[in-house]
Amino acid sequence: MGKKRPKKIKKKLLDKYRMVILNENTFEERLSLKLTRLNVFVIVTLSSIFIVVFTILLIAYSPLKEYIPGYSSTALKKRATELSFKTDSLQQVLAMNSLYLSSIKKVLKGDVTSEELNRDSIVEATKLEVSEVDLLPNRADSLLREKVDKEDKYNLFESAISRTNFVLFPPVNGTISAHYNLKDKHYAVDVVVAKDTPIKAAADGVVVFAEWTASTGYVIILEHSYGLISIYKHNALLTKAQGDLVKAGEVIATSGNTGELSTGPHLHFELWSDGYPINPTNYIDFE
Repeated sequence: MGKKRPKKIKKKLLDKYRMVILNENTFEERLSLKLTRLNVFVIVTLSSIFIVVFTILLIAYSPLKEYIPGYSSTALKKRATELSFKTDSLQQVLAMNSLYLSSIKKVLKGDVTSEELNRDSIVEATKLEVSEVDLLPNRADSLLREKVDKEDKYNLFESAISRTNFVLFPPVNGTISAHYNLKDKHYAVDVVVAKDTPIKAAADGVVVFAEWTASTGYVIILEHSYGLISIYKHNALLTKAQGDLVKAGEVIATSGNTGELSTGPHLHFELWSDGYPINPTNYIDFE
C-alpha cells in the first residue's frame, strides 16, 4: 500500500496533458502544448522567483524605493547634507563674528592693554630711558666705524634716509605745537592744522597699519625704503587701507581730533629708521 502511493503521485506528475487553444468561431486549432503537472510546477516556480528578484532589483536601484515606507528620499539626503555643510560654515562665521565683536567692545570700552612706552608711542624699541643707553663707542666699534668709513669714502649718501634719490615730502604744513623730545619720550612732532586737512604720504611706500585705536584715534603707518617708517595719528578719516601702495604726496588721511590723547585738531607725526626714532624736523620742513 505504501509503495503504490509514491508511484501514484509520480504518475500524476508525469501524466501528459495537452493544452489546446482553438478559434471559438471556427474551432480551428491555433496553439497546442504538451504539459505535465511537473512542467507546470517548475515553470510557475521559476516565474515566481524571477518576478520576485526583478521586483527587488527594480525597487533597490530605482527611484521607486522612495515610495516604500522606511526608505528616505535621495533628494532629501542631498538636501540634508548641504544643510549640514551650511550649518557648519555658519557656526564658524558666527564664532569669528563673536570674537570680532568682543574685540570691538574691548576697544570701545578702553579695556585693551598696551605697552606704556610713552604717552603716544607704539614702538617697543623706545622703552629704554636715554640715560640708560651707553652711547660711547668701544674700541671694536671704533675700528669697525673707521673701516666702514674707508669703504664708503666715495659713497654718494651718508645715511639710509639721506640718499640723493630719496626725498621726504611734508605730510602737512602748519605750526608745530610739540617738538621731538627724547627726554620726555615724545618721539614725534605735533603739527596744528585745521580739521579735515589732507594728510599726505611722506614718501613712496606701503600701508602696514590702518585702524582705529582708543588712545590715538585713527592711525595709519607707512613702510618706506631703506628701513624707514612714518606714523600718522589722531586722524579724522583714513583714505587708504592696509596693503595699499602709496606715492609721495598722495593723500592718505584727513586731520582730526580723535583718540583720548588728543587735545585738538592736529597731526602727530613720527619717523623711525631701522627701529629707532629720529627727529622729523631734521628732514622735513613743516612750516
